[in-house]
Amino acid sequence: MKKLILALFLLMLGKLTLAQQTATDAVKQTVNNMFKAMRTGDSTLLRSTFAKGVVFHSVENRRDGSTALIAEDANEFIKAVGTPHKGIWDERIVITDVKIDGDLASVWAPYKFYLDDKFSHCGVDVFQLMKTAAGWKIIYIVDTRRKDNCVE
Repeated sequence: MKKLILALFLLMLGKLTLAQQTATDAVKQTVNNMFKAMRTGDSTLLRSTFAKGVVFHSVENRRDGSTALIAEDANEFIKAVGTPHKGIWDERIVITDVKIDGDLASVWAPYKFYLDDKFSHCGVDVFQLMKTAAGWKIIYIVDTRRKDNCVE
């Protein structure tokens, strides 16, 4: 009887681990699709990664030493990605942490941004996503930006 209970417990644990890994992969895919859309100038793909009402912020360190939270317009960003522009916007991220609780996910991703192959800046992107009937959608992005002290 003990062996049966242990076997059932291990089977359930395995299914939970697989479900969590599948959700983690789906969250990462949504984030990666956003950056693929930026590189390819695909505003349709980009829009598909966002939930309606997505919010963008940047944490800005000002020259006077103060810090400010800057709101950015998601629709303007989508429009800019889809409008022909100079160079390829190549934000190279490394997803270092994904946390999921039910239909909410959080992603931490240091990045380096390149215009074509020329380094521009680096920082960290933090994403909040929610699971919808259409899959995981980004609901909030906040980032930092700097030109030095970049993660290797």
